[in-house]
Amino acid sequence: MTKRNQNDSSNIIPFPGLEKRLLEKGLESLQGKNFSDAIQLFEDAKELDPESSDIHIGLVLAYFEAGALKKAKNLAKSMLQEGIGDYFEIVDLYLMIMVQLHEYGEIAATIEALLQEREIPKDKLEHFAKMLHFSRRMAEGSPDPAAEEQLREDYRDKELNLLSYQDPKEQVLLLAKLANINIRPYLEELKSYLISEEGHPFLKTMIINILKEQEYDKPVTVKKLGMNEEFIPSALHDVHDHKQLRAIEAAVKDKLEHEDPVLLENIIALLQRQFFLLYPFKLQPDQPDLWAAAYHLVGCSFYGMDGDPGDMAGQYGVEEDTLEASRIFIGKIEEISYPNI
Repeated sequence: MTKRNQNDSSNIIPFPGLEKRLLEKGLESLQGKNFSDAIQLFEDAKELDPESSDIHIGLVLAYFEAGALKKAKNLAKSMLQEGIGDYFEIVDLYLMIMVQLHEYGEIAATIEALLQEREIPKDKLEHFAKMLHFSRRMAEGSPDPAAEEQLREDYRDKELNLLSYQDPKEQVLLLAKLANINIRPYLEELKSYLISEEGHPFLKTMIINILKEQEYDKPVTVKKLGMNEEFIPSALHDVHDHKQLRAIEAAVKDKLEHEDPVLLENIIALLQRQFFLLYPFKLQPDQPDLWAAAYHLVGCSFYGMDGDPGDMAGQYGVEEDTLEASRIFIGKIEEISYPNI
């Protein structure tokens, strides 16, 4: 393997699909309430893919959760003007932000224009009509605290119901809000998702992590990536703190820390992303050197570098046939790292 010039940043080749990886990390940070990190990740992703509705939605929600409501509103408004994302979905997001800003006059004007200029889907007519009536009253100085709280509850319920939808864009909205809801009334729905064949591993990890954060101490069954096991969420390790992950990182670091720190950094990023998808499971067999060799091999292929399986197996002291099986499993995880949007 040829050592590259690590002082020349122009030689650095980004991993394929970097914008999707940044989006995924942004969602992790958003769900973990690391809003400043989420904003940076989404902004970086937006630079790479300025027309992605999912990245835009993620950034709007990160601004919203960080309390930067004006930024959230302006970005949502620009999405509507530029035709980015599903129009009525973004309208709903835009209105939700203005509810938090108490900009009732602008809410009313937006809905009135909507009713005049566009054909409203039947399932949204009642919702918009109720919002228009409420916003007009508030704008005219006739506050109704009970109605305002009900409106906020409607938004919370709507977001939770996205769990049953298949549209990844709607799942993005769910991820940002689910952590702030008392999930116990919805446990059966969440448990059903955790064992469903259609459920995405990324979202299942989010749900398990929320159950852990809310100290749910009853067994739940999780199916993902061909694995099936029962866990008690409150007893689980932190999603970003796994002994097996640390052991694999240490083994790869031992080989690459001085030889190729750029490759090492990206392999560790790949490891962390895939362990997030695996959570709460671990890689089998539980042999850190084997998986270190496999991730090292996959990292080389991502960079277009030579990586001989036999040589790699020898470096890490593992069997070549077992290494190949591990490499294939890593590829399987990478194929589903984020929903095809």
